Amino acid sequence: MRRNIVLIGMMGAGKTAIGAELARRLGRPFWDTDSEIERAAAMTIPEIFARDGEDFFRARESEVLSRVLASGSSIVSTGGGSWIREQNRQRIAQHGVSVWLDCDAETLWHRVRARPTRPLLQTVDPRGTLERLLAERSPIYASADLRVTATRADSIEDTTNRVLDSIAALEPMILEPK
Repeated sequence: MRRNIVLIGMMGAGKTAIGAELARRLGRPFWDTDSEIERAAAMTIPEIFARDGEDFFRARESEVLSRVLASGSSIVSTGGGSWIREQNRQRIAQHGVSVWLDCDAETLWHRVRARPTRPLLQTVDPRGTLERLLAERSPIYASADLRVTATRADSIEDTTNRVLDSIAALEPMILEPK
């Protein structure tokens, strides 16, 4: 069975857009774990955070991640905090190759600043919160199998090409057709 390709990184890094394009190009199923959580809960992520808290959300996130990884041979876009949990990193390592979409704070802020759907940024200083999260998470994201830099000027196609090139250099068999 071909391994999953799992995109990790901060909110606004482009995991969903790049994941959808990878799935299209490779003819594979695409899973966005945030969308799967919302579908299963029949609630938005901000509603889950407000009603049940972050710990509850993270537990559901781990359950959904396990389920989609078990399907195999998929493209998986994870939530920004998913990779932070050790158990999720272990599951991803067992069932796929992890790709960190690494963006600088300016790029991330440009992409998320107008979106009220980011519960972790509902603070007095959302940009400061974003920068703090990026600083805290980057050393953990750096343990991914691959790191692909994505900038504000990049198109979805540019970043997807770099992801594919990086995977081909590390593990070419993962890109082979069934």
